[in-house]
Amino acid sequence: MKALRFIPLAALGLLAAACSNDESAPAQQQEAKYITIEASIGNMTRATTTGNSAVFEAGDGVTLYAWTGSATAVAADKVVNGVVNTLGTDGKWTPATQMLWADMVTPHYFLGIYPARTVADFTADPYTLDPADYEASDLLVARQLSGLIATQNPVSLTFNHAMAKLYVNMNFRNQWEETPAIASCVATAASTATIDYLAQTVTAGTQASVSLPAVAAQTGYAATYSSIMVPQSGFRTVVITIDGQPFTYTHDADIPLEAGKYTTLNLIVGRNKIELGEVSINDWTEGTTIDGGQAM
Repeated sequence: MKALRFIPLAALGLLAAACSNDESAPAQQQEAKYITIEASIGNMTRATTTGNSAVFEAGDGVTLYAWTGSATAVAADKVVNGVVNTLGTDGKWTPATQMLWADMVTPHYFLGIYPARTVADFTADPYTLDPADYEASDLLVARQLSGLIATQNPVSLTFNHAMAKLYVNMNFRNQWEETPAIASCVATAASTATIDYLAQTVTAGTQASVSLPAVAAQTGYAATYSSIMVPQSGFRTVVITIDGQPFTYTHDADIPLEAGKYTTLNLIVGRNKIELGEVSINDWTEGTTIDGGQAM
């Protein structure tokens, strides 16, 4: 005959309470152990070679940093240290490795960067423009510095453009029977910068030659060249080379290149001079127009 094993009632009570607490914990609280994100691109769209119509697409990756302590400085000891989250075809972002909240009550601060990018210095991250690659050059940054806690999962991130964008539209005088072959369109502007992610500032480097690639011609123009640009002051000059001859346009004042905005430079090219149609400076969805003049 087997001996019966008795468990004290007090122990049974503790066991039942433990099971009850685990089962009754709110689902949201249990899920909040893992950080998940939702990402969008503000009121403006991402750059593409065909216009301003793209948003995040399946396969895109954003780098996420999260920390506790202070909203004004990225902590050395991070809760999430540069984990790449990739957008799936189901519209959900999947992290390369699991991201966990430090605890349920401590405020967390978040920084997201697109394209996926490793950052060593969050106050002076070196950036170099790649005008041949719109997607790599169109740097988007999201800051969530309100101090979220784990029950506020998923983390909502709104990305905004850190860079500017430039369009150069061209029409040609009737000295040419047809649109001439354009060898290059080069802006005299800075192509490097340092970025302070929390202060939201971009400091441009030294001016150099930035080659703008050809894109689909905008309506009413024979040719269009465009590139993502470093936000900066002091930009005035574009050089267009046709049949080995440079045509130089220099504006009589700075042509602004501002973060989150595109500048359109409309030019009329003749054999001996370039005339300015207009300069317009717009948000990537709407804006105003600045009247231009004539350059010899």
